[in-house]
Amino acid sequence: MAGKGIDRSKAQSALEVVRENPAISLVAAAPAIVVFGVVWWLAGFGTALILAIVLGVVAVAGKKFLG
Repeated sequence: MAGKGIDRSKAQSALEVVRENPAISLVAAAPAIVVFGVVWWLAGFGTALILAIVLGVVAVAGKKFLG
């Protein structure tokens, strides 16, 4: 299908924006960092790490199979 690939010019533009202002990346990642920290505090580092890995795999698999 057309349109499934990443447009190289858009990817380059996004990378330049992040390089110029890394705070944008921090703001975008803040919710995930907070959830990781809370799970770490409540259940321990190992559980938080496993949860992060599982959620990452589910996100990638969902993107491949559904998107």
